[in-house]
Amino acid sequence: MSRVLVTGAASGLGAALVARFVAEGHQVLSTDLAEDSPDGGTTYLKLDVRSPDDWDAAVAWCEQNWGGLDILVNNAGIATGGRIDVETLDEWDRVVDINLMGVVRGCRAFVPLFKQQRSGQIVNTASAAGLVHPPMMSSYNTVKAGVVALSETLSHELHPYGVSVSVACPSFFRTNLADSIRGADSAMGATARQLIEKSPRTADDIAAAVLDGIKKKRFLIIPDRPAALAWRTKRFARPLYDRQMRKIAARARQRAEGKDG
Repeated sequence: MSRVLVTGAASGLGAALVARFVAEGHQVLSTDLAEDSPDGGTTYLKLDVRSPDDWDAAVAWCEQNWGGLDILVNNAGIATGGRIDVETLDEWDRVVDINLMGVVRGCRAFVPLFKQQRSGQIVNTASAAGLVHPPMMSSYNTVKAGVVALSETLSHELHPYGVSVSVACPSFFRTNLADSIRGADSAMGATARQLIEKSPRTADDIAAAVLDGIKKKRFLIIPDRPAALAWRTKRFARPLYDRQMRKIAARARQRAEGKDG
């Protein structure tokens, strides 16, 4: 039985991961922005991933109540995107602060504990967008690629201490993540919402595959076929990948110009 902390646990993939961990008998600390647990089903702690003080409080809670931590799941994040000349710099600051620096803060907070224990596992939720980079998603692609890069760096850096690192890279799946989309590029936001809401995959489908990867301590967890296919196409058939991305860009341009006009 592991001691697990999950950020962004109130909904979407976070909630699905919590349910899976609990069903398997693990101790779970659910964290999110609300003052109180939305469902009351697990131990809950308010944690804003933008707040170093909240992270310090989470470490203290784990030490005081559990005597440590086995698995840190840095899952909290928002959806964003847009054309480079439309999305604002404030929007860039927001997604960097939450999706990238939120993960950095979590790792910085718990790594000293993991080093002291000589054990632990960090699981960072990135996205297929961290591996393949569609047009009109520059801010989201950038932060998710940063999470992949951070995860790989730490997988090597922390190996001597017995700490493993995994990074999950799912493609679109049905969740309320679309509710976090906001910003100047409404045309791209509408497209992203449609892709999320019409996906045949559920958060529980992704959570099941991610949990399997965590158990196997797999570094790169690609939990669905579309994400795996896109990644393999980029690696082994780059000209085909480039043609597909340019087709996406052409269609997006037509839709955007229709809305902008």
